Amino acid sequence: MTTEPRLSLRIVVPPLGSRQGAVECRPIINGRDILAEVFDEGPADDPRYLLGPNAPLHATDTPREVRLAEAECTEGCCGAVYVTLRREGQHVIWSGWRNPDEDDVDLPELRFDVNQYEAEVHRASTDHSWEWPARTVARLLEERLREHAGSLTTWECELGAVSAWHWEPDQINVFLFHPGRSAIREGRPWLQFRMTLPISGDDPADQVERLEARLTAEDPREVAEVCGGSA
Repeated sequence: MTTEPRLSLRIVVPPLGSRQGAVECRPIINGRDILAEVFDEGPADDPRYLLGPNAPLHATDTPREVRLAEAECTEGCCGAVYVTLRREGQHVIWSGWRNPDEDDVDLPELRFDVNQYEAEVHRASTDHSWEWPARTVARLLEERLREHAGSLTTWECELGAVSAWHWEPDQINVFLFHPGRSAIREGRPWLQFRMTLPISGDDPADQVERLEARLTAEDPREVAEVCGGSA
């Protein structure tokens, strides 16, 4: 009798302060790092993109293609690994493996027990024990700013992202679009701003409260640096 594969999601964090490596969410199947077997051009995708309340790894009846890894030099240069996942009864199926840079990805269709699979995705999505303080502050601050998006539209700004990078472990970066992403799609003038904010060892929730108040009390465009935009 064939044993159903078991999914484990392993978070990999490089040494803080190092320019090497990336934060990764690596799928481990029955103890095997399957990405390592077929792709050595770059890291697995960051957990911020694969996990969370609306994580693309959650399976539904509608098939969804999910990118699991990308080449360090970008997908357009040296490829990426995609899988199509869907729920079918009591199973979650991974199939349709694809690398735009290769003719074939030598991985089989995988059929997971839906209970074990969803329990693991939930566990990985709610376990933040691997985060360093700045990463925690960035995650919580982004959640707060998205909940209170109107506080930024007062300044004709839209949140892009709040990022914390392991090579700069004591700070976060807040990215804002002015007047918003829609201007890019519609061919109107736009700017991107970046604010670099120091993070301390204080309680992350307290820091988030202070930073949110700072970002929404005054026009962030007055203190942020321009880091992108239309000609």
